[in-house]
Amino acid sequence: MDVDTLRYLQDDGTPLGELPFPPEKLLSGYRALRRARHFDERALVLQRQGKLGVYPPFRGQEAAQVGVALALEKTDWLVPSYRETAAALTHGLPIATTILYWRADPSGWRFPEGVRILPFYIPIATQIPQAVGVAQAGKYHGENWVVAAFIGDGGTSEGDFHEGLNFASVFGAPVVFVVQNNGWAISVPTEKQMKVRRVASRAQGYGIPGVVVDGNDLVAVWKAAQEAVERARSGGGPTLLEALTYRIAPHTSSDDPGRYRTEEQTEVWKRKDPVMRMRRCLEYLGVWDEQRESALVEELETELLAALEEADRSPEPAPWSIVEEVFAEMNPDQRAAWEYLQGGMR
Repeated sequence: MDVDTLRYLQDDGTPLGELPFPPEKLLSGYRALRRARHFDERALVLQRQGKLGVYPPFRGQEAAQVGVALALEKTDWLVPSYRETAAALTHGLPIATTILYWRADPSGWRFPEGVRILPFYIPIATQIPQAVGVAQAGKYHGENWVVAAFIGDGGTSEGDFHEGLNFASVFGAPVVFVVQNNGWAISVPTEKQMKVRRVASRAQGYGIPGVVVDGNDLVAVWKAAQEAVERARSGGGPTLLEALTYRIAPHTSSDDPGRYRTEEQTEVWKRKDPVMRMRRCLEYLGVWDEQRESALVEELETELLAALEEADRSPEPAPWSIVEEVFAEMNPDQRAAWEYLQGGMR
């Protein structure tokens, strides 16, 4: 079963019809989109300078993340995989904390109080059952929060993904499952991962809505996510939202994508760039120009430099902190390692 793809913008940014949001809202959305792009560009530079660890860039996938985050309330929860830095920044994670996280500094693991984001999940798909647990916990305690859980197309081949969807559908958990279908599970193309053409078609097997959006169209992602969030909050249960996008950048800063794909493949998607597409939409509407763009970039660079200075002022982490905050209470092996490190390195 194929699912129609929702889109509001042509590849060149021209609206296909009436847009669901007023210009002032679209402007705020573009700022979040451009802010994410700016961070990603600078993060790769910092990584090459030895100021970040291995970093998973998200260039080309900004709209698929930012659009969902914009649809959430601050009281809602965001459960990311390792590539959802754009979503996390949009949902309130400070830039300085984000920098420290990708430095593997324990200070970056401690998200500020009130920022409802679980840590970036590195193991594939393990976040999905846990996201459902967060949603069910809120439901059990009478909270009205919704959980947005992200995963890549490759992750949908994992058992945790299907277990999480089944549990959520049976119990009506208020979750929006966001699949960023970027065409690649590291080096394995989507068509070699699954027989179905669209991940969203699998929603039928769980009795939940499956929605496909143009993941490079911020307006479409935002609108689809908004409807899914409203449905979950009103008791309508989960939605499987598939955003069709493309990973322009390498899998991580240690990857060489030239080993498994051609530059011609990437060039096709560069012409659908979500940031430029949204900018051209605003220009078409007459609410954006080069002067405003330059001012925004200057503002974003000032913000990032201030955050970088803040991160650089963070004290050097103690060696024993590596075994802290893993469990609520240390197990015997952790305790022994912690005491050994403290005794030998003070």
